[in-house]
Amino acid sequence: MKIAIVTGGSNGIGKATALELGRRGVSVILTYNSYKDRAEAVVKEIEKNNGVRAVALKLDLTQISTFEGFVLEVKQSLKEIWDKTNFDYLVNNGGVGGPAMFNEMSEEYFDKILNTNFKGPAFLTQQLIQFMNDAGAIVNTTSSSKNQAFPGYSIYGSLKAAFSTWTRYIAKELAPRKIRVNAVSPGPTHSNFGDGVFDKQPEFIKPLAEQSVFGRIGQPEDLAKVIVNVLSDDFGWVTAQDIEVSGGHLL
Repeated sequence: MKIAIVTGGSNGIGKATALELGRRGVSVILTYNSYKDRAEAVVKEIEKNNGVRAVALKLDLTQISTFEGFVLEVKQSLKEIWDKTNFDYLVNNGGVGGPAMFNEMSEEYFDKILNTNFKGPAFLTQQLIQFMNDAGAIVNTTSSSKNQAFPGYSIYGSLKAAFSTWTRYIAKELAPRKIRVNAVSPGPTHSNFGDGVFDKQPEFIKPLAEQSVFGRIGQPEDLAKVIVNVLSDDFGWVTAQDIEVSGGHLL
């Protein structure tokens, strides 16, 4: 039985990834920050798959001082639920977004994006890889915005670019343990990311859909299938890559 840790697993791409892992027989430790009820609902859905177990743990990626306690919870869950001391896969999906024009950007906004989307995942990974199985796999969720300059996303896109570059460096450092590290870059995706912008302002969907060669924006399930495949042994010869999953956005 393989076990995956998925951050930001209570909604959006993280939720879809956790559910897809469960369908493929992988047990899941998923994290949430604000939506415990949603996370527990995902756990129940995952456990409908025969022999698959799941648990939801609270994690705030901006609070690095709490990571030690979180790691203890993970180890306790591994022992109590699976009678194991190690896990196999890590999906660094948790993150925040939302536009802020550069001339209006606050230090608080910058720090929130930095800590949640880059600094937090980096230090969390540092702790988790200590008890990840050799020949495991990590997938980091970056963004296609690192390649295109969209007004209001200068800091978000820049830090996602940093996360993508970090992916390559860590892939090299973890190669002696045969741990593969890759990234997946979503294009515009209909999730509640960015404070649910597409539900609040659906008029944004059509122009973005027209920028895709398939005439639609992505769904969380589109990303989840790619993430889970990249984790699998089918991608055993792939590491240090950042795969854009955008339906040919701005091709």
